[in-house]
Amino acid sequence: MVAAPHGQAAEAGRAVLEEGGNAVEAALAAAAALTVVAPHLASLGGDCLWLIRDPAGRVTVIDAAGPAGAGVSAARMRAADHEAIPRRGPLAVLTVPGAVGGWLRAQEAARAFGGRMPTRRLMESAIELAQAGRNVSPAQQRASEQARAERDAMPGFAAAFLAPDGTAPATGTAQRCARLADTLDHLAAAGLDDVYHGDVAREMAADLERAGSPLARADFWAYRALTRPALSVSLPGLTLWAPPPPSHGLETLLTLALFGRLEVTQGESPAHLHGLIEAGALAARLAAPAITDSIVVTADPAALLAPEALAREAAGIDRHRATPGPRHAAPAGVPGSGWIGAADRNGVMVSAVHSLHDAFGAGLVLPATGVLMHNRGAAFSLDPRALTPLQPGRRPPVTLSPAFASLPDGRVLAFGSGGADAAQTSAIVLSRLLFGTPLGAALAAPRWRRGERLTIEAGIDEGIKDRLAAAGHDVEIIGAPFSDAMGHAGAVIRHPGMAELEGAHDPRGDGEARGL
Repeated sequence: MVAAPHGQAAEAGRAVLEEGGNAVEAALAAAAALTVVAPHLASLGGDCLWLIRDPAGRVTVIDAAGPAGAGVSAARMRAADHEAIPRRGPLAVLTVPGAVGGWLRAQEAARAFGGRMPTRRLMESAIELAQAGRNVSPAQQRASEQARAERDAMPGFAAAFLAPDGTAPATGTAQRCARLADTLDHLAAAGLDDVYHGDVAREMAADLERAGSPLARADFWAYRALTRPALSVSLPGLTLWAPPPPSHGLETLLTLALFGRLEVTQGESPAHLHGLIEAGALAARLAAPAITDSIVVTADPAALLAPEALAREAAGIDRHRATPGPRHAAPAGVPGSGWIGAADRNGVMVSAVHSLHDAFGAGLVLPATGVLMHNRGAAFSLDPRALTPLQPGRRPPVTLSPAFASLPDGRVLAFGSGGADAAQTSAIVLSRLLFGTPLGAALAAPRWRRGERLTIEAGIDEGIKDRLAAAGHDVEIIGAPFSDAMGHAGAVIRHPGMAELEGAHDPRGDGEARGL
């Protein structure tokens, strides 16, 4: 089974499974295809985080979100009259794109599970899709409409992604990807490491320098994705895994662990929604000091997840009143990241998120390679007193939060979300599954997001809305269902005994699940 944010990416992974590839190889093929068919979500110039679960249940993290380049400087930003880091254009490209470095680590993992697929086979669907040219999907069309007002700040963006008159292309419009096709074909022959130590690295670094980004070839040369242990927390009958800081995986685990201690018994009830909203708000506050580069972390994630700490914090949640005060405002609009899940017949599972940070990232398309660059550097602050100050070599906070869960009934779940508040979205989906909601319905049911107001999708029960408002939540209903502002989630479930797999992707996006 493979689930991906675009049907053609899911099919690329399914074809690898059909030819005997394992789940990691299938996820690699899906990820490569995603960079072509969903350029607003993923790119060779982006980042990724992987969780890989072996048949014995051990979970490993591939952390492929790169550090800031050696030449980045907050003083340079301020000298250019920027009070904050730009979200678009060359000065938003401040961190090494780690995605392909993550693929290299994933290839190592695939071989450890007996994988024998050559790089060219894993890249085959992506190359063919790029040579044929992509057709603009509904989500890409909406993302283009969202980004086009900033086109003048994004060199190469209009030519690559907009209609000739500068408007967003219609759904189904064919877009040429010849330069990207050549780059993918070159990597299939030269190897993925070429992005950091070969011809592709040279061309990308030269184009970045000409555009005005501080990233240099030496930054590419020094980069290597990290393999790290996963964070984990156990509840009665339930074990959860997520990536450690600077990922927001800690926030996902805290949200679910705190909610579990509220002992809510009925799904889709006022207690369910209020409890999860309040657990998520508290989790965000507790996790914030820890979601920073691990070399300077100011809070111990393991201590936050200790049973006594969770019990103490959960006891402070008011089950009837909303906590006053400002809340983190998650980005609205079309996501800039996408979740991929995979499982094979031998028990290997993958939960991974690929990302450009914002939809289309920095919007900077490098002319020699056709690679679109991310804007992960916008997550830094120019304030030297901030938890995440812009500094050379430092890694920014990463909202990506792929996860695994081992459920009380023996099911194993790979799940995650792109966009919105990924931690809250993942918690919503998993909580619904724990209350017995079927997977498709758990993904499709109305969701919410925290911000200055509590924004809820149309379709929520009026009684629940009224009870939330009475509890002090400032409720706003979005007029239409399936809003991009709620993110695009997905899941792959292995049922007990490995006899059955189940998968689905979010109806809010272009995703699908494909299986054998």
